[in-house]
Amino acid sequence: MQRLRLKADGRIVELRDGQEFPLAPVMAASDLPRAATPADAAAAPVVRDLRRRACLTQLEFASRLGVPVETIRNWEQGKRMPRGPARALLAVIAHAPDTVFSALAKS
Repeated sequence: MQRLRLKADGRIVELRDGQEFPLAPVMAASDLPRAATPADAAAAPVVRDLRRRACLTQLEFASRLGVPVETIRNWEQGKRMPRGPARALLAVIAHAPDTVFSALAKS
């Protein structure tokens, strides 16, 4: 059975005999994910506004979502953007925050 690992820098390696062997070529700097741009930063106030409308601190909001508080800070400062499931969850929170927080509290 082939064992693969995705490294933090985007490389895929095969694990054999305790060693890592690259499967994909090392990505060039131009292929790396781009940093948040000022246009992306426009989405940052959305997270802050959602949190403020819920009257929650960053720590409380992070706790209710089950993410580290650093994640909320990075989203609000535009350093990172919510992706995938997080973006979907935030969209639902925008429409029905009480329902979402109630459902998350039960899990």
